[in-house]
Amino acid sequence: MTKILLVEDEPKMQQVVKDNLELEGYELDIAGDGKMGLQKLLDNSYSLVLLDVMLPLMSGFDVCRKAREKGVSTPVIFLTAKGEEIDKVLGLELGADDYITKPFGLRELLARTKAVLRRTEGSSAGPAEKLTIGSVEIDFKAYTASRAGANLPMTPKEFELLKFLWQHRNQSVSRDQLLTNVWGYDESLSTRTIDNFILKLRQKIEDDPSKPKHIITIHGLGYKLLV
Repeated sequence: MTKILLVEDEPKMQQVVKDNLELEGYELDIAGDGKMGLQKLLDNSYSLVLLDVMLPLMSGFDVCRKAREKGVSTPVIFLTAKGEEIDKVLGLELGADDYITKPFGLRELLARTKAVLRRTEGSSAGPAEKLTIGSVEIDFKAYTASRAGANLPMTPKEFELLKFLWQHRNQSVSRDQLLTNVWGYDESLSTRTIDNFILKLRQKIEDDPSKPKHIITIHGLGYKLLV
């Protein structure tokens, strides 16, 4: 059974989300504050985290940041009353996979939950599930990466971004294509979102990120993965 962690401090919201996700066949674990949520995330294995931003003891942004620093790659959907673009960009740059603004409908929550789980659990990389880029080995099926045998922490969104570039290797892809196909948005949040993710990928994959040989910039358009 797919296990989901809900980090939310409002009892009524906890119960509503729990009841509806369990009706869909998911197993739900709940944490009422940020510190408890981070601890559960570090101690257990989940398929997805529904993470409120405004939490007691530790914000959702800090929970996500610290979890990623510890190498936790569990997909994250932020739940928050904040709707400004800067907050969405920050959440995505921290390694979130989606972002739902309160108040939201349960249909929207279920649809986005299923969409993220499809992308991170049920998706395939096409003919190749494993590849080598420079000195980095990538396993898209297991969502693992290593450099010279050492674990290389990557977020689910970084894997998906790299997977899309791999599927279109040696082709130029635009920022809008990346946002639409990797994040699922119909229109761009910000070109800076893509640029920052590309920067992080280069830091992990390129021998010299300042002089990339694999993920190159196509000026005026977007990026190209050379293999």
